Amino acid sequence: MIAGKTYRTVSEQCWSVPRRLSDLAGMGLKHQAISPMPELLSYWMDASDAQPLLRFLNEQIAEMCAASDGVLLGLGAVPLQDVDLAIQELRHVIETLGFAGVEIGSNINGVPIGDPRFLPFFEACVALDAALLVHAIKPAGMDRLIGPPPLQQVLAYPTDVGLAAASVITGGLMQQLPSLRLAFSHGGGTLAMLLPRLQQGWQVFPALRDSIPESPIEQARKLFYDTLVFDAQTLSHLVARFGSSQLMLGTDYPFNFHDRTPLDSLAAAGLDAAAVDQVTAGNAKRFLARAFALPS
Repeated sequence: MIAGKTYRTVSEQCWSVPRRLSDLAGMGLKHQAISPMPELLSYWMDASDAQPLLRFLNEQIAEMCAASDGVLLGLGAVPLQDVDLAIQELRHVIETLGFAGVEIGSNINGVPIGDPRFLPFFEACVALDAALLVHAIKPAGMDRLIGPPPLQQVLAYPTDVGLAAASVITGGLMQQLPSLRLAFSHGGGTLAMLLPRLQQGWQVFPALRDSIPESPIEQARKLFYDTLVFDAQTLSHLVARFGSSQLMLGTDYPFNFHDRTPLDSLAAAGLDAAAVDQVTAGNAKRFLARAFALPS
């Protein structure tokens, strides 16, 4: 509810652990990483108001994970509109609740995540060995869409995720923090299509070569991406572009716009057995290293 009006209706699958666990078997999954709905990240609120809300959400996620006997893995939320408060909540999420990491938005009130102002937060993530999942929120370009509201999820979300990933590359974040583990939802959005153009520009324009110290393609292959692209050819393209070592199974469960048969999607894309093993298990264990007590 927002201002006394219904904003969105969701099912009990969002909070019912028994329902989630029963659904996982049908999807062929043994574990599921859970995080807040992006709208609940609350960047547009005063940070002093957002922090207790996010603390409540993080505690609820912790209860769900505990009730699942380790099947559900927690990714928390932090008030990134205030970097100092975000670092404080990050410490609580990692050190007290034992989460593998946090979810962050593709932009923070219009500021891309590659902006230098967020560097102290990302440094704290490295120090705490926290994984970061980037999901679209308040996407750019809504004024250019013609049609009903669901187009925000369908078209604007992947565009904003692609721009967020590009900002990490052009902002030099991975050069400063090479061990940072960043994953981008929706297959990295538009990044896979933007990347060849960015690479060519890096080779052609001296200003880009001077400001971006490492090949954009090489940088992109250090990031993680989910497989939620709804198309076998597109998934095959992501494997070719980023490498099977950087992809993790994504479902967007439990919302209507999710992949109900994620393992079938891998089979349709023609991934070999080694790649399937990476995408379904190995890569997620590396990304969510804290959850599996593995070195990152």
